[in-house]
Amino acid sequence: MATGYSGRLILIKQGDGGDPTETFDTVAALRDTTVTETEQTVDTTSKDDAGERSLLAGRILHSMSVSGTGVFTDDASLANLRTAMRAGTHDNYEIEIVESSTTAGETITGAFRITSLEFAGTFDGEAQYSLTLESDGTLTAS
Repeated sequence: MATGYSGRLILIKQGDGGDPTETFDTVAALRDTTVTETEQTVDTTSKDDAGERSLLAGRILHSMSVSGTGVFTDDASLANLRTAMRAGTHDNYEIEIVESSTTAGETITGAFRITSLEFAGTFDGEAQYSLTLESDGTLTAS
């Protein structure tokens, strides 16, 4: 029997900027989360490559994009995200990708900037938001 991982175990946590110890709190009531890790390549194909593509070896440009949608359950979470978006700050976040309730998985920590913050709602439903973060600098995995 195949088992999968629960999507609710992928969390976005925003840092409070505390010094010397920073505390991370889960971003409000996310329902969907997507984490995209990319590595830019440089095509070095020439006429000498016999019609086969050739890529420059080594790390070129590594980045991470994180997005999520959800509902706000408290005013503080909304205020924190709005403040960070409008200030254009690069704040520390933790992205937790937990493999299951019994294994630790991985936590990615680093600076991210909110590049998109959207709000939507219908007259007969809850107000929803969507959020996109883009990495800035070195990310660490633990």
